[in-house]
Amino acid sequence: MQSQSADVGGPPRVGITAVGSCLPERVLSSRRLQEEVAGASGLPLPPGLFERATGIRTRRVAAEDEYASALAVGAARTALDRAGLDPLDVDLLVFASATRDVAEPATAHIVQAELGGRAHALDVTNACNSFVNGIDTARAMILAGRARRALVVTGETPGRAVRRNPGSLAQLRDGFAGYTFGDAGAAVVLEPVGRGGILDVDAETHSEHWRVGGIPGGGSRHPRGDEHTYFHGDGGELRAVFEKVGTSVLDRVRHRTGLDWGDFRHVLVHQVTVPYLERFAEVTGVPEDRLVVTVAELGNVASASLGVQLDRVHAGLRPGDRVLFVGLGGGVSIMTMVWEQA
Repeated sequence: MQSQSADVGGPPRVGITAVGSCLPERVLSSRRLQEEVAGASGLPLPPGLFERATGIRTRRVAAEDEYASALAVGAARTALDRAGLDPLDVDLLVFASATRDVAEPATAHIVQAELGGRAHALDVTNACNSFVNGIDTARAMILAGRARRALVVTGETPGRAVRRNPGSLAQLRDGFAGYTFGDAGAAVVLEPVGRGGILDVDAETHSEHWRVGGIPGGGSRHPRGDEHTYFHGDGGELRAVFEKVGTSVLDRVRHRTGLDWGDFRHVLVHQVTVPYLERFAEVTGVPEDRLVVTVAELGNVASASLGVQLDRVHAGLRPGDRVLFVGLGGGVSIMTMVWEQA
């Protein structure tokens, strides 16, 4: 467990000063996706199975020539424009995503080349917690004096890892969590602020569960082979792990900060399916009116989930409003971040 809190009157604070998101144009319904899978596989799937099991009606799907970097660039341009900044005003660029364009070099360089910046650029990856990890990393570098202003971006295309032609029901079940995926990008600008900012960060890992789900291809274990490029995993087992360990992290952040659910304007939580989100609210006690629900419309957009949610509410925040980020990532890791609008 790692945590860090900001004390009133203490060292300089770092805050989120601009937000952007980017969604592909193509909308794919669960009905249409199921028809495509059934047609390609020949499997007799009950009508409405995908939507009933997940609560997801639609998701966005990136075009063939629309890469993770492209979604990150779209979100970055929006965030920079809202902040009134040029890419050359940024001296740290972090691409934080479960998806990347290529194995090497860092996708951050592809993003930066498109934006036209000259910042120190690097990738941070930690499954669906990548974006929160990227924000935390950039914040730490600013506080350490290594950067003045950071742009943290994510571009997620997990839809590329969906198996459209399973050869059997067993193969369908093994990759079923992939049918929740949607594609999206998000970005935030981070810089020192006089008040508010990121007040608290906490993380907990349970790495013994790293095999529960993931995309095994592209690393030294499975460098080649299309079979390894599809998502494999047990969504039920992953949910059980989060339910077992997740509430203790939330209890700690509330105890440490002295904040209760009513003190947060919004609670942004990584969203996998509608039933999982409902179960999260039931187990943790988070009031449903604090949640920003995107999963039924966009599906599971991996680490872009929290950034897209923040973009949807950011314009309506007032100084002093607090937002709790709750990240849930394969591996397994859980993260919380408390941020206050300056």
